[in-house]
Amino acid sequence: MNRTDIAILFPGQGSQEPGMGRDVADAMPEAMDLWKKAERASGLPLREIYWDGGDDKAMADTRNLQPALTVVNLSLWLRLAGRVTPACAAGHSLGEYAAAAACGALSVDSTLELVALRGRLMAEADPDGKGSMAAVLKLSQADVDAVVAEAAEATGQMIRIANYNTPGQLVLSGTRDAIADAAAGVKDRKGRALVLPVSGAFHSPLMDEAAGELAKAMRTATWSRPRFAVYCNVTGQAVTDGESLHEVMTRQMTSSVQWIATVTNQWNAGVRRWVESGPKGVLTKMVGPILAASGVPAADEGGWAAEGAGSLEQADALSF
Repeated sequence: MNRTDIAILFPGQGSQEPGMGRDVADAMPEAMDLWKKAERASGLPLREIYWDGGDDKAMADTRNLQPALTVVNLSLWLRLAGRVTPACAAGHSLGEYAAAAACGALSVDSTLELVALRGRLMAEADPDGKGSMAAVLKLSQADVDAVVAEAAEATGQMIRIANYNTPGQLVLSGTRDAIADAAAGVKDRKGRALVLPVSGAFHSPLMDEAAGELAKAMRTATWSRPRFAVYCNVTGQAVTDGESLHEVMTRQMTSSVQWIATVTNQWNAGVRRWVESGPKGVLTKMVGPILAASGVPAADEGGWAAEGAGSLEQADALSF
C-alpha cells in the first residue's frame, strides 16, 4: 500500500539494547541471514555480543554497534515493507544507511559492508582519545551557540554543534578540552551537559581522515534510484536520486545532523505519521518537541502520530 503521509525512521548510535532483533531473527530466516552477513562483513561475533554477552561496553563499541544496529533496523523494515510503501524515510546518523537500503538506493550487502567499515574507521579515527561529545539539555540554541563560541575562543580548539536533535536537545562534538569548557558554560547557564560514551568527535572535522577512507568505498558501490525519498542528515532535505544521495552521504561523517530540519520538512511535505524501524523508539520521542516548536498541536489535536516498531510484536501491531 502506498502511503503519502508516512515516513519511516531508522535510529543510530544510542538505540542499542541487549537482545535486540532476536525475536525477529527467530521468526524470519531472512532476518537471521542479515545477522550472518553482517558478521561476515565485520568479522565480529555480533549475535554473541548482543544476544548473549550483556556487556554494555562491547554493545556500545561503534565497531560492533554499527553493523548490528543496521541489521536490527533492516530486519524490522523487512517486517513492515510488505505492507506499506512510505512517502519517505530518514535515518539518524548511522540510521541513514538503513534508509538508503530500505529505499533500494543501496543493496543490503553493500550497506552492511559500508557500515562495518564505517564502524571500524570511526573507532580508529581517534586512537589518542582527543575527541569527545556531549548532549546539552534545557538550553536554547542561541545559548548553546554562545557556549560553543566561548569554548572555542577559550581553548583555541575545535568544537561545534554536531546533532540538532530537538530544540531542547543539541549535541556538541569537539576536543575533550573544548567539550569540558563547554560543559562548564552550560552549567553556568543552568543547562545540563551529559558527556556521551563515544570513541571520538563524530560529525566533526576530526573525522576527516575516516570520512575520506569511507568515501573511497562508497564510490565502488552501486547507487540506484530510490523507490521513495530519503531526507538526508546533512541538509534536512529530500533526495530522490541515487547519485545525489551518494554525494550527500559522503559528507555525513563530518557534517552536523540536521534532524530538526528533517522532521520539519517532512511535516511540510505532508507527512503525518512517523514509524521508527529500530529498537527503543528514540526518534519517535523527538517528533513532538520538533513539531511543537513550529506551532503544531500535540498528536491528539494535531492529527499526527509517531510510533515505534522496535520488536516483532510492535511491528505486527501496526496497521497501514
